[in-house]
Amino acid sequence: MLSLVSLAACKKDKAADQTTPVVVDQGNGGATGPITSPTDPAVAVSQGFFLDDWQGKTFTRPSVQSVAKPTASSSATVTADFAQVVSKVSKNLFGNNMNPFTGQYTDADLVKNITNLSPNIIRAPGGSLSDVYFYDLPSGGKPTDVPAQLLKADGSADPATGYWSGMVADNWSISVANYYSLLQKTNSTGIITVNYGYARYGLSDHPVETAAHYAAQWVRNDRGRTKLWEVGNENFGNWEAGYRIDVSKNKDGQPEILTGQLYGTHFKVFADSMRKAASDVGVTIKIGIVLTETNDQNNTTGGQNWNAGVLSAAGSSPDFFVVHNYYTPYNQNSTPEVILATASSVTSPMLSWVTNSAQTAGVAQKPVAMDEWNIFATGSKQQVSYIAGVHAVLVLGELIKNQVSMACRWDLANGGSDGNDHGLFSYQQTGVTDFTPRPAFYYLYYFQKYFGDRMISSTVSGSTDIVSYASSFSSGEAGVTLVNKGSTDKVVTINFKNYYTGASYYYYTLKGGTDNGSFSGKVTVNNNGPSGDVGGPTSYATIAASSSATSGGIFVTIPARGVVFLVCDKK
Repeated sequence: MLSLVSLAACKKDKAADQTTPVVVDQGNGGATGPITSPTDPAVAVSQGFFLDDWQGKTFTRPSVQSVAKPTASSSATVTADFAQVVSKVSKNLFGNNMNPFTGQYTDADLVKNITNLSPNIIRAPGGSLSDVYFYDLPSGGKPTDVPAQLLKADGSADPATGYWSGMVADNWSISVANYYSLLQKTNSTGIITVNYGYARYGLSDHPVETAAHYAAQWVRNDRGRTKLWEVGNENFGNWEAGYRIDVSKNKDGQPEILTGQLYGTHFKVFADSMRKAASDVGVTIKIGIVLTETNDQNNTTGGQNWNAGVLSAAGSSPDFFVVHNYYTPYNQNSTPEVILATASSVTSPMLSWVTNSAQTAGVAQKPVAMDEWNIFATGSKQQVSYIAGVHAVLVLGELIKNQVSMACRWDLANGGSDGNDHGLFSYQQTGVTDFTPRPAFYYLYYFQKYFGDRMISSTVSGSTDIVSYASSFSSGEAGVTLVNKGSTDKVVTINFKNYYTGASYYYYTLKGGTDNGSFSGKVTVNNNGPSGDVGGPTSYATIAASSSATSGGIFVTIPARGVVFLVCDKK
């Protein structure tokens, strides 16, 4: 049966774009008659150059198995309007982090899985370890101008002080050479965090210039392999090396506790040295500056008003702004409801905060890179559960919707907490082979594979549990990623506006297992599960998609706290 959109809507559409009213075919979920062609929006300032290398995507039809449509009544309707493009989708959104303490990353299965995942960007040499990292020193080496012990946040000496080296052959730590090799093997590029802490705790007469020169030397030795660089990691935090220094050993009059104003001033010295180095070897680089992701009025002593101080001092020097976000309340045993609500409640305010910070400082807004993100929830193995995978889907959807085009999840492997850590792959987990993919791996794999190159507008009616992110492929197909945040299964109807549907639609359904209460460490893909106690099916790359005919309507069942990745044929 055919039904016309409302007369008022038709008049509005006609006034806006002088097109014939769209007729929605309720029989197959698509449109009949003339349709409004989509127009790409302007590139947002928050995206900027991260969209420079944007490319269209061609959908490759997977092997399929026919499945019956659900017979239960639909509890929600998703309407996707292909005339309304929200944003182009950057390949730089799917990045990840590696750190220097989880092996040399030469395991063949690990490399294959990372290649299949296609993160496109891999950040190094680690988070906080970046501020004690010396890329060109052998194992156990350190410069002569660093203290034997750094200071803790409370000002006491840290007996556990250690410096990290890049020229290592240990089997538990990755070398700089193997990092570059991993990038090449996995068709990825890098983002490198240079050691800013050295500018603070260095014992030379001119520690800032010394540290900036050291960073510039890495740029020279990199010789154009890396375009993206950033100065320091979370330097506003009292957990970072260089946040607090022994002023009796400092020789250039720096204060005991770092401030945003000082970091911003130092950033310009680093940026000048690093850009000169890039010019010397005939390449162009982009350099990011560290900001807070939320209001920093109540931050640690030096971190108060961090963004205001950083931006007023650095001015126009940064090429992009760097933020990190771990979404859920720190160290809380959060429930699935709390975790899954944070993607939408945190992402938009984060972007507003960064924008307002720039406006308040009177500087131009720059592209935003969220090059660390995950969840802080702990106590029930939330971080390695399928809920972390569902959360990852929601975060990616919200980042695209809020026009962020660069992100790196933390991290590929971590370890140290026996299965309660951030690693996408297992490491040092009792009873589990190192580098076994955990559930989030599968959600990230299917998201990127079955999400198009443009996000289009979509709305949900009938249920507050269902979240929809719709997309289109340059090859013509329509995609919808559907998340059920609720605790019961839902049948969802999908309607497409301004799109001619083809004969079939294909989809993958991901859902958690029954182990570990609400936080299963397993995921099934179209009812294919893992062979062991962790992760998902090893055959993930060849599993057949479920397929149904569009005739009679597009319907799918989304399991409780499940995700469906769906693509519909073009006509």
